[in-house]
Amino acid sequence: MGEIFALSTAVTWSIAVILFKKSGEKVPPFALNFFRVAVSSLLFVLMFVIIREPLFGVAPLKDYLILIASGVIAIAVSDTLFHMCLNRVGAGLNAIVDGLYSPSIVFFAWLLIGEKLGPWQLAGMGSVLLGIFVATRHDPPPGATRRQLIFGIMWGVLSMLTLGIGIVIAKPVLNHSPVLWATAVRQIGCFIAMLPVALLLPSRKKIFSNFRPMSSWKYMIPGTVVGSFLSLIFWIAGMKYTQAGTAAILNQTSSIHIIILATIFLGEPLTKRKITALILALAGILMVTIG
Repeated sequence: MGEIFALSTAVTWSIAVILFKKSGEKVPPFALNFFRVAVSSLLFVLMFVIIREPLFGVAPLKDYLILIASGVIAIAVSDTLFHMCLNRVGAGLNAIVDGLYSPSIVFFAWLLIGEKLGPWQLAGMGSVLLGIFVATRHDPPPGATRRQLIFGIMWGVLSMLTLGIGIVIAKPVLNHSPVLWATAVRQIGCFIAMLPVALLLPSRKKIFSNFRPMSSWKYMIPGTVVGSFLSLIFWIAGMKYTQAGTAAILNQTSSIHIIILATIFLGEPLTKRKITALILALAGILMVTIG
């Protein structure tokens, strides 16, 4: 069952990435991420009201703190960096950089919770990094410079590293917690952490203006529902009901979906260099997982 959830994550996330790319044309990274977190948190609260299940007081305080910390690192920080990367390099190249997701989980699982790290996994990490290097040699998107391309890929790498840390520190809690509860606590805790930041930023008026009906909502709302609500539930369920490495490789099939969808709906070119980088990244992901 966990494998089905992980594959569902890949499909829903790939659709969301295309919608976020369109949203990012008008909405800055932090503002878009804050909108996503706020709306999805509201959806989770409404869901728990409807199913009449408690959100608070049902687990030790330590579990809440771990899940909130996971949300801040893997959602507030990682997803803001993700949007910075997506805006600069496009959905196709971003999907290649996302290949670092599986190796980062395996690496931090080894570093933080003592999971095994073998030679195949090290070789796989090297292959993914080689794929990312090939991606940096790709021509920049229209209107962008090579400097912007390289910095965009750097933001993407940092996004995957923080995502890996965020999910690994939550794994021990996920192993004994209900999926919907854990997902909701992470998201709501992240919103509580992001709210004072949004209020203190000089651009706060612009950030909160996104909550008024606007043309970008046609991408922001469905992107949030699919990417920050459904996909997040599927992702956590996949991590809970199968091994982290297995879930990670199945999640990573989103790279293929994203590149295809970006070519069809965003008009991004499907170049030989992009295909080569994707093959290297996917080969590395396989080595990391089976190692």
